Amino acid sequence: MSHDHAHATADAHQGGDGHEHVGHVVNPKILFATAFALLALTGATLFFHSIDAEDLNIWIALGIAFVKASLVGAFFMHLVWDRPFNLLVFVGCTLFVALMMAFCLMDTAQYRPTQFLGNPPAAQAVLDKDAPDAPIAAHKQITGE
Repeated sequence: MSHDHAHATADAHQGGDGHEHVGHVVNPKILFATAFALLALTGATLFFHSIDAEDLNIWIALGIAFVKASLVGAFFMHLVWDRPFNLLVFVGCTLFVALMMAFCLMDTAQYRPTQFLGNPPAAQAVLDKDAPDAPIAAHKQITGE
């Protein structure tokens, strides 16, 4: 297909006026409100980073990231005003990512009793001998043994 034929076809689909089709014009108030919400959620991420909630830290961070991604998809990528199929694809992909993360977390939990914090025993022995005052984590199991 030639370049001129492609433009003629595009013009025919757009009414022949030569102007490109704009899908949806968003009210600037919505865009600024979304941007402000994203900035506020970024501040919330920084705030929760400074709080030690132990095992909840990852879930809080993932929840905030999900809300931010949803806002970007909904308003900046126009999913709110787009075809329902595109929203279905977005939700399906999000569920797929959640499923894969769940599998990874189950796998990590299965091997938790055999995980070690710190250095392998041989490396820790060398560090204890050659650099006893070095700020390096000592070898110990997660279970406290």
